[in-house]
Order: sequence, then C-alpha cells, then structure tokens
Amino acid sequence: MQILRYLAVRLLFAVPQLLGIAAVAFFLLKLIPGDPAPMMLGPLATEEAVTKLRVEMGLDQPLPAQFLAYLGRLAHGDLGTSWQTTNPVFVDIAQRLPATLELVTLSLILALAIGLPLGLLAGRKPEGISARFADIFSVVAGALPDFWLALVLILIFYSIFNIVPPPIGRLDFAVFPPPAITGSYVVDALLSGDLETFKAAAGQLILPVATLGLIYSVPVLTMTRTTVSRLDDSDFVRFADAKGLSPSRVSRHVLRNAMPSVVTVIGILYGTLVGSVVLVEVVFAWGGIGQYAVSAVLNADINASLGFILAAAVVSLLVHLIVDFIALLLDPRLRSQ
Repeated sequence: MQILRYLAVRLLFAVPQLLGIAAVAFFLLKLIPGDPAPMMLGPLATEEAVTKLRVEMGLDQPLPAQFLAYLGRLAHGDLGTSWQTTNPVFVDIAQRLPATLELVTLSLILALAIGLPLGLLAGRKPEGISARFADIFSVVAGALPDFWLALVLILIFYSIFNIVPPPIGRLDFAVFPPPAITGSYVVDALLSGDLETFKAAAGQLILPVATLGLIYSVPVLTMTRTTVSRLDDSDFVRFADAKGLSPSRVSRHVLRNAMPSVVTVIGILYGTLVGSVVLVEVVFAWGGIGQYAVSAVLNADINASLGFILAAAVVSLLVHLIVDFIALLLDPRLRSQ
C-alpha cells in the first residue's frame, strides 16, 4: 500500500508538470519566426485570405488567450490538426511514436548489454585489462556524435561491404508491414508468425540500434563502474571475500546492490532519447516522432510541435514512474523514506 500511495502522489504531481511543460513550449514556439497561415495557403494567397485564415485559427488573439484556448482543447484530448498532414496530431503521434519507442527500447537493451558487464568488470578490477578497455571505450564512444557514427556505419556496412539493408526506413519497400498489434514491427511480425517480415524489420534495426546502443552504453558503463567501485569498499563485500565466496558470487551480490542506480540511469536515458533521437531518425529515414517534430518546427506547424513535446513529456514521466517503482522493488530501504 505504501508503494501505491507513493505512485499515486507521483501521478498527482505529473499534472502540474505537464501544464508547465505545455506553457513553456507554447510560448517558446511562438517566438520562432514563421506564420503558418501564408504557409498553408501558399505563395499566391491574397492578403485578405491570409487575414481571414489567421482569424479562423485564432492567431489574431493575444498569446495568453491563444494559450488558454489551447488548454481548453487539450482538456478534451484535442491536440489540434497538423496543417502539413491534415491529420489530427493525436493520430499522427499514435502512428509514429511506436517506431521511436521500438528504436529507443532496443537501443537501451544493447546499451545495457554492453555497459553493465563492462562496468562491473572495470569496477571490480580497477587495475585490470577490462578497466583500461573501459577507459578507452568511454572516451571514444562518449565523444562521437550519434549522427556521425550512423553515417560511418552506413558507409562501412552498407556502402562498402553491403551486409545490411539500405537505410530507407523501418521496412523495405517490397515488404508489407505486419498487422498492427503493439506498433513494433519485429514484435508484431513474431506475434503474427511472419518470419520474412521479422527478418526484414530486424535487418533495418541493426545499424540504428548499434549507433545508439554504442553511444548510450557509456553512461550505463560509467554509473555501473562508479557504483561497483564504491560498493567494493563496503563491509558486506569484505565480509563475503573473507568468507571465501567465489568472485562470481560476490560480483552477483555487488551487481544486485548496484542495480537501483543503473535502473535510474536507464530511465533518464530513455526519456532523453525519446526527445533527442531526431538526427538518427533523419539519417535512417525512420519515420518516427523525431522526424515528425523536425518537419513541424521547420514549417511552423505549432500543433504538431506541441504534440511532440507533450508526447515526449508523457513518455518521460511514465518511464520515471516505472523506474521509481522498480527501484522500490530492488531496494526495500527506499520504502521507508
């Protein structure tokens, strides 16, 4: 019950957080040069037509009035309509968000698979070969821009060796998407028993997942290494060593105690990646929410831009809530705070 009460309080605080994010995003986006009315009507539109459209869209009203009108629509679940796609923004986001979540989730799984064992080895043996390799890996991978690494991987593995599919999106043009169940092509293809589509979707994921996984394994490695190094000086590790427990068994105990910190980092990275995976999506023509946001900002599509920001904020808040719940399960001491 204590955990449920804590989660309920967090959900309650999420409402003013979202309102604050919406307010800041709305007024900052209004500062960006560009008027959607003439863009929607085209270069041949008359001044009278532009003025009429601005009145219909409420753009002639003061900014506070526009924001209150937006909040009124938002309270009814209406994110507005994108003038680029002519679709409701909610529909656009619902179609594109699963692509970004699929990419981010698989990338962080790879980052965890790389950073967790390497950080554990480097933390347990700070003078060993694994620690020196971790130092080199952290410096190199941490200094690479994600879009640059993506282009290099495309050059090597597609252009030169031709061992991966072309970077043209989530599926090849000749392959039909699987029935929509979860929104993830690889998962939906497996659930549908379509192995050909699964292979095609998994092939398209190789390079973008490798790009993000390699770069974002560095924070996981760093946090794991730091936490493990600190735990190595604790009483329970010295006691376990004195009892003659095997190094692998001691490492399992250390890793279990380090997991709350690692889970927190994963949660932060997940929320960050949902909003910052834009360049990698553009490089691979991924068709996710990041590409949608870039196009919206460049074309003064305010509703689409605000929809992206709110969607990213909601995902980030939910991920942090899940992370808090997992941390409470892993570390009972947090329940008494």
